[in-house]
Amino acid sequence: MITLYTWSTPNGRKIPIMLEECGLPYSVVPVNIGKDEQFAPEFLRVSPNNKIPAIVDDEAEGGPLSVFESGAILTYLAEKTGRFLAPSGPARYKALEWLHWQVGGLGPMLGQLGFFAVRSDEKAPLAIKRFTEEADRLLRVMDKRLGEGPYLAGQDYSIADMACYAWTLAATSFLKDPLADTLGSVPNVHGWLERIGERPAVKRGMEVPKT
Repeated sequence: MITLYTWSTPNGRKIPIMLEECGLPYSVVPVNIGKDEQFAPEFLRVSPNNKIPAIVDDEAEGGPLSVFESGAILTYLAEKTGRFLAPSGPARYKALEWLHWQVGGLGPMLGQLGFFAVRSDEKAPLAIKRFTEEADRLLRVMDKRLGEGPYLAGQDYSIADMACYAWTLAATSFLKDPLADTLGSVPNVHGWLERIGERPAVKRGMEVPKT
């Protein structure tokens, strides 16, 4: 059994989507970051960086294994199940490229834009401009890539798509006002969101945890 520690954020949705896609049995421990539960000692033993998501796999080879950081967890689960990440060759590295693109770029930039443009009571115009421009650039990079194939790694749905889905969906909802101009000019992104969003496992994963 896998224990999933997560919350209802774009980062927190990635791993339940993967677990649902793989059909792996898991239990959920909600970590309410609004109440600072990510700083609880029992959670820090699993995720020393006090960030969700994290997992503990009680059936890992060699005994229970805890894994934190969403990119690492997605890669671990893909290798555990042999699904959604090619075992070798170009397809594997394309998926890993776009997975790391999300972890290092799309997620942090959209997160910063959300803070400065939406959540913060005190607006900082320079910061809003900086992160709007970078979010615009990233979404256009994504749109160009999706004009070359149906999924980020190419022809096959992969952990890269799972990593990007919830964040990109947030760009069209939570961030729709600051990104209005961009969202009107990335048709391939919208088509990809529709394809991914129709998957039953994605629908189930997006509802975890129930809050």
